[in-house]
Amino acid sequence: MNKLKMKNDKIAYLYILPLMALSFALVYYCIINTVVVSFTDWDGMSDSFKLIGLKNYIKMLADKTFWTSVVNNIIFFVGTVFVQAFVGFVLAVLLKKKLFGSNVFKAIYFLPIAMATSIITAIFRIIMDPTNGSLNQFLRTIHLGGLTQNWLGDPKIALLSVIIVNIFQWMGFSMITYYASLMSLPDDVYEAAKIDGAGFWKTTFSVTLPMVKGTTNVLIILGIVGSLKTFDLVKLLTGGGPGRSTTVMNTYLYEKAFNDFNAGGAASIGVAILIIAMIMSFLQIKLGKED
Repeated sequence: MNKLKMKNDKIAYLYILPLMALSFALVYYCIINTVVVSFTDWDGMSDSFKLIGLKNYIKMLADKTFWTSVVNNIIFFVGTVFVQAFVGFVLAVLLKKKLFGSNVFKAIYFLPIAMATSIITAIFRIIMDPTNGSLNQFLRTIHLGGLTQNWLGDPKIALLSVIIVNIFQWMGFSMITYYASLMSLPDDVYEAAKIDGAGFWKTTFSVTLPMVKGTTNVLIILGIVGSLKTFDLVKLLTGGGPGRSTTVMNTYLYEKAFNDFNAGGAASIGVAILIIAMIMSFLQIKLGKED
């Protein structure tokens, strides 16, 4: 019996060996190489470099712009992950009611995910244009001209504008994930809640929400990783400006690597992003772990 099990284990390892090799070549090798580069003064172009120990990390920790990018990343994470998860949950609950045209609304809400970020940012740059943008024109039309803003050019609200665009793009993912989870819940639980006199909102937040806790944890973990990976949305909408108001860790990493030609410094930021992602994901897994 033991020999048969060992043989089956060897066959199983043979099946996963190609995937392991591919993962190492495309993922883990790059991570290891990034860690090594973070201890050098490599400029990203030349063939020569020298080891400088922890100097890149010391400079990074003393850099005010780095800490600004960290704070912006935290604000971006809090402002997107929880809001889009909540909006996605509410939409999923409403769509589960089989309202007229619900399939059309599902497609509409999910459509932004299928669109390239470059297209979405181009559309919102037009919508949020301070002079001719449809958002400000709409506010003027309904006699709320005092609320018009330079949505992407004002340091006070630029990050909020980026957060709104990100929520628009990804709330459909949260919605469809929650919807799939809701469809697997047993109907007898809802029947029992109805017999006990629970209304729609009490059933939603006292019965449904606790039962999709696992889905919520998965969305939060994906949101942690996604917020730390954010680059293209910010780069295309604001370029990290005005000033440093929307600079996040990945846009700052890009500046270090391709504007300052400091690959070693950029690598140290990349390692910091990896460490933060691992810590936050681990904490979320531990906090959301069920007995």
